[in-house]
Amino acid sequence: MGLNLEEIKTKKKLTFIGLGLGQILSLLCTCNVFTSSELARKGYNVPTTQSFLTYTLLAIVYGGIMLYRRPTIKGKWYHYFFLALADVEGNFLVVKANQYTSITSVMLLDCWAIPCVLVLTWVFLKTRYRLMKISGVVICILGVVMVVFSDVHAGSRAGGSNPVKGDILVVAGATLYAVSNTTEEFLVKNANTVELMTFMGFFGAIISAIQICIFERGELRAIDWSAEGAILFLRFAVSMFLFYSLLPVLLKTSGSAMFTLSLLTSDMWAVLIRIFAYHEKVDWLYYLAFATTAIGLIIYSVKEKDEEDQKDEQRKLLDEEDRVSLIATSTREP
Repeated sequence: MGLNLEEIKTKKKLTFIGLGLGQILSLLCTCNVFTSSELARKGYNVPTTQSFLTYTLLAIVYGGIMLYRRPTIKGKWYHYFFLALADVEGNFLVVKANQYTSITSVMLLDCWAIPCVLVLTWVFLKTRYRLMKISGVVICILGVVMVVFSDVHAGSRAGGSNPVKGDILVVAGATLYAVSNTTEEFLVKNANTVELMTFMGFFGAIISAIQICIFERGELRAIDWSAEGAILFLRFAVSMFLFYSLLPVLLKTSGSAMFTLSLLTSDMWAVLIRIFAYHEKVDWLYYLAFATTAIGLIIYSVKEKDEEDQKDEQRKLLDEEDRVSLIATSTREP
């Protein structure tokens, strides 16, 4: 009985850790969006360069730890390259989509990552989702749809210069996010965090550098650099470094589906920042959307009894019944 209580306490603790970490990551994601927005307003339209600084920081910090420890490498190099490629290009496509379609469409279509993660983890990681978890996902998506309707109601929907092209870019980027999250969950459970961050930073920096040479050379030459711009770049790199450092912990405890759902609240945190930091007025539907998404996350994070746990309990009951019958048989014998 004491063991069961300990197991229950451990599961509850992991649930709270998953919820808490998910919201910390969501807040970091929101801060990164605001920093990127500030950089864009000041004329720094170089998203891949921002990512390059983050990947370089990951490679230097975790690579230094790895060189000091000199551990045996557990993962395959091409797995890490594939992860970095999906991550870099996912970021690039979604940021690029903002130039062609409305922010409302980006928010709605970004939810495409959720069913993609569920399918990928079900096929490749053999994760099984019960009715409660699926209902939590549906409620989370409902909350985001409310945000979209709120934008429409408030009249903030802009068509964009090429909505079809923008929407295709968002769907492609969201699919790559799902691939990246699922691959990272697989690697973090089969290797270790230091190795994962080292190779993700190393390959991410190389891919970003190649992409900068192809797409962003002209923009970098045209930038009028200032101390304020450099601080914004550094702020983005540090917050993304923290984001990537905490992400493996959440993936290990709660999985990539929980992480993807947690990021849905980033739009709601952005609204709160707009209210309290910028003193902007928002539609009442935002508050309802925030509450709905939070409820969906809580429902999803509730641990259900696995089939193995149920089988173990059945075995224990059968063993107990066998023991009782044996005792009863022995007492009957003369």
